[in-house]
Amino acid sequence: MIAKISIVVIAATASVMAQAPGAPPRAGTPPAGGSPAYQRARMLPARIMEFKAEPESVQPGQAAKLSWSTENPSGVSITPDVGRVTPRGVQQVTPAATTTYTLTVQGPNDQTLTRTVTVNVAGAPASAATAGAGSARKEVPRTADGKPDLSGVYDFSLGAPGARGGRGPAADLPALKPGADKFRVVRGPDDAGQTADCMPLAPPQAFNVPYQFQIVQSAHHVAILHGYPGTFRIIPTDGGPHPADPDPTWMGDSIGHWEQDTLVVDTVGFNDKTEIGGYRHTAALHVIERYHRTDYNSLEYEATVEDPNVFVKPWTVRRRFALRPDLAKVDEFVCEHNEDYSKFFEKK
Repeated sequence: MIAKISIVVIAATASVMAQAPGAPPRAGTPPAGGSPAYQRARMLPARIMEFKAEPESVQPGQAAKLSWSTENPSGVSITPDVGRVTPRGVQQVTPAATTTYTLTVQGPNDQTLTRTVTVNVAGAPASAATAGAGSARKEVPRTADGKPDLSGVYDFSLGAPGARGGRGPAADLPALKPGADKFRVVRGPDDAGQTADCMPLAPPQAFNVPYQFQIVQSAHHVAILHGYPGTFRIIPTDGGPHPADPDPTWMGDSIGHWEQDTLVVDTVGFNDKTEIGGYRHTAALHVIERYHRTDYNSLEYEATVEDPNVFVKPWTVRRRFALRPDLAKVDEFVCEHNEDYSKFFEKK
């Protein structure tokens, strides 16, 4: 009897020690990197376990406490005034008038759930607040030198080809060179998936797991911290050449420069131990990424991938990442190699 243990962490808001997850699938296509168990876990419906206000009635100027608990969400928000929140949490509010708060939870397959609570303010009429109240449009923050400040924690993003967050037009999809079919990743039903060995993921595959990442920007560098599997890149942003003969690494050697409000990152010097979009590659892999903060809450991402030993021509991945203002940092993730645990169940 063969048994495999796999722990899936749905809410990435606490310190995590877990088995490595399988890579999540692209919508509409079977993933090369995902295990069947992990795919099923990603499709579990979201649930609202609790949403309450304490106390439900207050005097003018008095605060109330909103508390909520959800399961398996892809996004959680409270309106009016509060905005994006973690899957479980507590928030103090001080409404000027009787206000009804709405908890909205997104789940897989466009699932949307809502629940409301009302905080009654003595002697004050009901508030006419709507979802947009108290949330005036914020401008993109800028650093002292006028560059857009990309700093923040962002959610992961997946999407079907051609959709926002997906790879874009079919013309941008990878096409193998004749004789390069050996680079296509084919997995059997018992394969635990690309991320089962806890090894680093090269960009843009590093953004293809359901965990947040963080950008920390300074005057001359940008650091990208990936919640899974705890990898990072420190990228000089003053341009300059790559080393003449860089040592092959999992994440490659990255050099950045600004083109107006877009950070362009050029990366070479990869080893050949990772895969991208269901394909292996060689040490000739070359990735050009473009990061553009289109508004306060959104980061547009585009990566052009080329490997002349594998692909007919360069191909492009596009994503749109949502800012998580409710998170101050990515959480610790300790990855344990998935193993075959059958030896523990053998009868003596």
